[in-house]
Amino acid sequence: MTDGIVLEKVEIGLGNKSFRFDCALPAGAVTAVTGPSGSGKSTFLNLIAGFETPDKGHIVIAGEDVTDRHPSERPVSLIFQENNLFAHLDLFTNIGLGISPSLRLTADDREAISGALGRVDLRGFEKRMPSTLSGGERQRAAFARALVRRKPVLLLDEPFAALDPGLRLSMANLLLALHRETGNTVLIVTHDPDEVGRLADHAIFIDEGQILLQGPAKEFMTRRDIPAIAEFLSG
Repeated sequence: MTDGIVLEKVEIGLGNKSFRFDCALPAGAVTAVTGPSGSGKSTFLNLIAGFETPDKGHIVIAGEDVTDRHPSERPVSLIFQENNLFAHLDLFTNIGLGISPSLRLTADDREAISGALGRVDLRGFEKRMPSTLSGGERQRAAFARALVRRKPVLLLDEPFAALDPGLRLSMANLLLALHRETGNTVLIVTHDPDEVGRLADHAIFIDEGQILLQGPAKEFMTRRDIPAIAEFLSG
């Protein structure tokens, strides 16, 4: 388990809310992070990414304690619902920033960018501006940026929530294809029980700032003995 992600007795207070996380997530698996709105799912991801620093406890990724490391020093890439593309930069430049913030790109880097765009079916889109793209195309570009970063951990915070059902399914299939290709560790926040069943190997359920349940996704999908989880699965 040391190659996965461990939150060891992590505690953090934000405003009038307290969060306590203690878990070990398997390496090379897709873990769904679920729970009611406001339960702490994004806080959980932000702690792993380094956008929040715990008051107590340790965060270990791939066997290394990263508790005090800056986000840029952690072996993670992130994809958000908003996809975070810079509107004034073309796709090639947006993706290049994932490799080098100064855009000092080698010939191999440039080839990797074009290859990543091709991998997400955006070949030839290098000079396109984000405003000319559909929601699905912008999210594909965000996947391309994560691909070129070549980080062992990918964090996704409800990346498909703004997409229509057809696009959600298409992007979920893309995520699984890329996961099979890279073998990376994936954490995806989702409110959709169908996505948990379709995408995840492992699942954790967060309620009121704590992990209520963690385990194999197949087991999670059958649980009806915990009211909060039963309500989530029936929704």
